[in-house]
Amino acid sequence: MDIVVVRGGGDIASGIIYRLYKAGFKVVVLEIGKPLTIRRTVAFSEAVYEKEVNIEGVKGILAEDVDDIWRILDEGAVPVYIDSKGEILKELEPIALVDAILAKVNLGTHRGMAPITIGIGPGFEAGVDVDLVVESKRGHNLGKVIYEGKAAENTGIPGSTLGFREERVIRAPGEGIVNPLCEIGDKVEKGDVVCTVGEEKVLARISGILRGMLKEGLYAKEGLKIGDIDPRGEVENAFTISDKARAVGGGVLEGILYLIKERGIGYGR
Repeated sequence: MDIVVVRGGGDIASGIIYRLYKAGFKVVVLEIGKPLTIRRTVAFSEAVYEKEVNIEGVKGILAEDVDDIWRILDEGAVPVYIDSKGEILKELEPIALVDAILAKVNLGTHRGMAPITIGIGPGFEAGVDVDLVVESKRGHNLGKVIYEGKAAENTGIPGSTLGFREERVIRAPGEGIVNPLCEIGDKVEKGDVVCTVGEEKVLARISGILRGMLKEGLYAKEGLKIGDIDPRGEVENAFTISDKARAVGGGVLEGILYLIKERGIGYGR
């Protein structure tokens, strides 16, 4: 069967999932028990908490077991299954595995997991631990398929939006439980209190639209990214897949189709 398994269901992973689904692949998402996704309105990982999500018309449903996965696939939706180690792979026998966890390091993905393996961003080397790598860093090479070598190293510096970089990122000032005081999609002004972490108030450093916020009740360590403000002020940006996610998704689709052709891999029912 033409199944692609994607490790991770965050916003970048969800751009990949969306593109593969629209191209006709059956996609299964593997997640952890408590995802720390920021852009929750455009992330299939949110199904872990909400049981069901809809990302631009594509439905994601939390699956309880392998039978549930097959049922959800037959319904034409995307199963989201809690499996941090990929133990379900032997039962699914996917044509491809995409590691879109974006941990900046490889958390166990290797070429023996599927006929085609692709890693997103830093932490992978094409031809060594995965077949191909797709560049995730904003800039000229965003979404480029790397057939030999690695993606650009992680700088720790967010990409620029209207000249803002680190200022648009909301980070936990200390350890504690996150309590959002604004909803994703709300307009915020510089200096507004957008959430608390433990007893500490967290202020917006720029004005714009709150594009992402960690789910209420989750525990954050000091320095963890817990929110994102979009200075462009366009509300719809908070509820649609980003240009970056679509570009990376296009690279993954290119890589899978290239290796299917190059290796003569048959797929489809």
